[in-house]
Amino acid sequence: MKHLITNFFILSSVAISPAVQAADLEAAQRGEALFMQNQCDSCHGTNGQGGERSAGPKIFPNPTPFVAFELQLRTPRSLMPRYPVQVISDAQLKDLYAFVESMPQSPAASQISLLKNAMR
Repeated sequence: MKHLITNFFILSSVAISPAVQAADLEAAQRGEALFMQNQCDSCHGTNGQGGERSAGPKIFPNPTPFVAFELQLRTPRSLMPRYPVQVISDAQLKDLYAFVESMPQSPAASQISLLKNAMR
């Protein structure tokens, strides 16, 4: 019986997986628009790599957990502007986090042909 219940949950998650992935993709796309609209890229970089001259910390890869992300946006430390619910809603905050989690990983320097050829 235990295996039957486990198999049911596994099959259920597989059955809804494409819909969840599509929803995640849409959330990340909305989050990217918010990231640019609110000029997050000016301090954190377009790929979350961090800003020049320590303008903003690196936020990708390995973003902070959502709770810490929310706390930082709502009551920031240091010079980061505050984004209250009136500016970025809770739903938009989740979209923004979905974008940060889905940022593309930069390739290793050894995988970039221009750099690989320059190091010879």
